[in-house]
Amino acid sequence: MILLTGGTGFIGRVLTRQLVETGHQVRILLRPSLRTPRLPTGVPVEVAVASLGDLQGLRAAMRGVETIYHLAGGEGGGGRANLQAVDIDGTRALCTAAADARVGRIFYLSHLGADRAAGFPVLKAKGIAEEYIRKSGIPHTILRGSILFGPGDEFTTGLAMLLTVAPGFLPLPARGETLLQPLWVEDLVTCLIWALHSPETIDQTYDLGGSEYLSLRQLAGTIMKVIGRPRRLVDWPMQSIRALTIIMESIFPRFPASIFWLDYLAVNRTCPLDTIPRIFGLIPARFASRLDYLRNVHWTRQLLRRLVTQYG
Repeated sequence: MILLTGGTGFIGRVLTRQLVETGHQVRILLRPSLRTPRLPTGVPVEVAVASLGDLQGLRAAMRGVETIYHLAGGEGGGGRANLQAVDIDGTRALCTAAADARVGRIFYLSHLGADRAAGFPVLKAKGIAEEYIRKSGIPHTILRGSILFGPGDEFTTGLAMLLTVAPGFLPLPARGETLLQPLWVEDLVTCLIWALHSPETIDQTYDLGGSEYLSLRQLAGTIMKVIGRPRRLVDWPMQSIRALTIIMESIFPRFPASIFWLDYLAVNRTCPLDTIPRIFGLIPARFASRLDYLRNVHWTRQLLRRLVTQYG
């Protein structure tokens, strides 16, 4: 049995589908909520209901579990996220319950640049979480992913929404020169599953990125072409964009840009291009070749739906 945290999220839904398709039994950990969970449709899974802070509930969820994929993170909550509760305390509790249950392996999805000494809250929290996993005594594999893209992501769909409603121009931080290495979500999930059957990946940490380095300006330009929304990309000081983002997040908690997003774009987020081909035997998809999911979408309507359903 494989237990997934974050199994209803962007990455978790893809991982769940691929695991079940390859014959694995999957149990998704759901936090208690009044909302109906977005479980992958048509995919047979078990469900365990417990928050990451509920040690007793986590121990019950570990029954029969051999492997854990820990994908849950707090940054999806934007400026209102509780990184301490989810990423730090939650990971510590998960490791305690997993050790008590003698789970055989844990996979953790982190971020490029994760470090407990980082000046950015998400990267600091991920770095601390990594330390808990390494000290748990459980065989582990940590994958530090670059920015991910695919249907239902936050990055490309957020940019598509912003470009659609932008008044003829879109401000970019750091002149749009920050280098990123976008990774197709299906490629990341392939690496996660491949590592499950690869003993040499045990107790290792890997930095994973796509097959090309692209600036934020290049990425935005490519998305503009795909959705047919030409906009002038202009340079704004990071302080101005940060202030505007804080204001918008205070009004609309699900605004498609967050402070954590800006933190990620503050410096280059890249790693060696050969890691995935060399370690996992896979050539990652190029960014421009996997953007069909952005076509023929009414992005203004998507943005309005996102904003008005934030409290539902």
